[in-house]
Amino acid sequence: MKQKEQKAWAEIELKAICQGPDEIAKIKQISPASLAYLGDAVYELYVRTYYLLPAQRLANYHDRVVKQVRAEAQAAHLKSLLDRLDDRELEIVRRGRNAANGGRRGLDRNIYQQATSLETLLGYLYINNPNRLRELLERLELDRT
Repeated sequence: MKQKEQKAWAEIELKAICQGPDEIAKIKQISPASLAYLGDAVYELYVRTYYLLPAQRLANYHDRVVKQVRAEAQAAHLKSLLDRLDDRELEIVRRGRNAANGGRRGLDRNIYQQATSLETLLGYLYINNPNRLRELLERLELDRT
């Protein structure tokens, strides 16, 4: 793992919110759209933290982050992870794709579905398996330029 990525993760301490069997059952009832909502926040926080070093002007941070959180970049990241996912994770991705409705004007529906699938997976892993979430996020090839 790259030193900068390690520093980025040092700033993010992910903790599962499951405390017992009752909460685990409740979490299994969370909709894919809600998982995507959470996953979007997790992904953006990771990307923002990733770009903090070396120190830069805020405008530079913003430009780099926006480039990575676009649906097209998320779709590409999902594609790069697919061969590393287990059957349960692939099922979450499928559920996220099926839950994707709407999207931005001018954005290819398939791209939007893939981006939502990635967000759903990240939301699911944030709650259920933070270590696996970290492992997958560290595999993303974020642009350093």
